[in-house]
Amino acid sequence: MSFGQGGPYGPGGSQTPDWSALADTAARDRRRKWLLFGGGAVAAAAIAAIVATAVIVSGDGGDDKNAARLPSPAQLPSESAAPEPTFSDVDPPAPISPLEVIADGKKDTAPITAAGLFPGDQAVIGGRSYTKGAITSTKDCGSVAQKALHPALTGNGCRQVVRATYTRDGIAVTVGVAVFDTKAAAERAKETAGPFLATLPGAGVDRFCANTACRSSSNAIGRYGYFTTAGHTDGSPVPTSDTKVRQASLDVAGHAFNRIMQRATTQASAAATTD
Repeated sequence: MSFGQGGPYGPGGSQTPDWSALADTAARDRRRKWLLFGGGAVAAAAIAAIVATAVIVSGDGGDDKNAARLPSPAQLPSESAAPEPTFSDVDPPAPISPLEVIADGKKDTAPITAAGLFPGDQAVIGGRSYTKGAITSTKDCGSVAQKALHPALTGNGCRQVVRATYTRDGIAVTVGVAVFDTKAAAERAKETAGPFLATLPGAGVDRFCANTACRSSSNAIGRYGYFTTAGHTDGSPVPTSDTKVRQASLDVAGHAFNRIMQRATTQASAAATTD
């Protein structure tokens, strides 16, 4: 078998490969691959450097206005030591109570007058209005007390008696506030008291409860005793079933109590303000 000239394996139709040509071709292929790989690596390195540079520039502020900025140490708020609160080891004095004021003559020092204790022209108690008549004050406690009330006042060191008369619908009530040094003395006077406080006519009120049956009462608060005598202005006797006289006696006694407590509250408030 024969072949013509110019066969596939070499000149002259030889079937032996051209090993030299093949080697050169392989070498050229390897160099081309290495150049492509090397170029890609260099390009990747360059891109990485650009990204790194961009990150660094962004961190410095650069031109990126949306980048988050950390405050510098000078911009951080300074911490100042707040002063610690201080507290006194001594408890403040407790406010004085009104009852404490009027229980002791050393604390209950405001002047006591008839006009101060019974001010105004009327007294309204429970919606019922009473017209004020005469008022008076005396330090001779025995002079305004009759029968069993006399020793109750004088025997317990009564200092003063302030009286006032109130009228309503044909009924008159005289109330007397007796002043003692202590609460104990006032309580003893209340317990031993009996009829009756002398009535006080005048200022449009005629004499009443003279030689006739009338209603009397006694009570105490703090160092004060308060007593009433109530009857009809026409001089008629008061039976035990007379509810109108009883109500008038209770109303005027309640008015005296309120006035004593007002005095106590005023002095207690003044003492708290001063302290």
